[in-house]
Amino acid sequence: MSKKKTLEDIFNDDEFGILDSKPKNSNVKTEDERLIESFQDINVFFEKNNREPEATNVTEFKLLSRLKALRKDAKKVEILKPYDSHNLLNTKEEVKSVEDILNDDDLGILDTDETLSIFKLKNVKSASERAETDFTARRKAMSNKDFAPYETQFKKVHKELREGKRKLKEFKDVEKNLEEGKYYVLDGVLLFLEKDGSENRQIGDRTRKDGRTITIFENGTVSNMFYRSLAKALYNNGSIVSDTDKDAEDELFKNANIITDEDDVTGWIYVLQSKSKNKEIASIKDLYKIGYSTVPVTERIKNASKEATYLMADVRIVNAYRIYNVITQDFESLIHRFFAEVCLNVDIKDEKGRRITPREWFVVPFQIIEKVISLIETGDIVNYKYDSVNQALLEN
Repeated sequence: MSKKKTLEDIFNDDEFGILDSKPKNSNVKTEDERLIESFQDINVFFEKNNREPEATNVTEFKLLSRLKALRKDAKKVEILKPYDSHNLLNTKEEVKSVEDILNDDDLGILDTDETLSIFKLKNVKSASERAETDFTARRKAMSNKDFAPYETQFKKVHKELREGKRKLKEFKDVEKNLEEGKYYVLDGVLLFLEKDGSENRQIGDRTRKDGRTITIFENGTVSNMFYRSLAKALYNNGSIVSDTDKDAEDELFKNANIITDEDDVTGWIYVLQSKSKNKEIASIKDLYKIGYSTVPVTERIKNASKEATYLMADVRIVNAYRIYNVITQDFESLIHRFFAEVCLNVDIKDEKGRRITPREWFVVPFQIIEKVISLIETGDIVNYKYDSVNQALLEN
């Protein structure tokens, strides 16, 4: 075996390429790579939130500022075109007036009484345009002392939502669902409507309620946006927080007997008996359905034989009670809770074979039902409970 005498001999005999060294890649990013990486941060934000960044917090404001700077630099826009999958760089905004400058003031630095007074218009173009502008107005931060009592209530409402004592419901019908003293969720933020702006304003050719509200947000800010602006925002991305059962009952009792000639019927509470020929149903004594309807009961039950909630059978109207000044569904819910212990537990299949468990049928004598409805109307129901064994009302 010959001995290698030179380095050249060693390198030439390297069968496995162990000594084939390669130049290391540099970890230093080019200027274009850094540019693309910074723009990808904006893309990631858009994909996660389905919107451009806004000046709502420091992180978003940095991204927003970066995006606006990129839009103004034609050279950088050209480099980033292949990465602009959401068309974020194609929305150049041309400044045509001083108002455009104010509208581009992301941090609200120019929002002073003096500057804003320049643009007070005598003739508003449209309610929707005004509402949009009004809603985007900056909220003001409250002092810790002023916010403290609201913060306590916000925490309580969150707890009640977790426990199921309150629920989130679709926001609709402004006149009925947007009222002071109620809680709402807007863009994921809980708010309290302290003042609903009871003043009327001329909107087009109509006069409608649309004064300035006092709206408290759980993040410690307060807004005086117009009533209709808040309503529009809630329609688009909001919910109403239901009252607790106790709140609903208090409101129910307060309004039950306040009836005038001008009042309209808000609905009917009805009591029905089943005409089912099913032996399991027909053999149950004192079986009644207690429900509500916002249309005449005869209209409501005309398709009873095709609906599982009516046990897929025709029904007989035992009685119907007109309800004034209260939400009929709340009235019904209170009755159902009172008789929860004697609720019929039965599964019914509808016409499509789907299994449904009706929850509005109760095994209780009719005279007891009548008495309970009467007690709800007077508010005295809180003093009673139902003894299902002896089929009697007992005082607490």
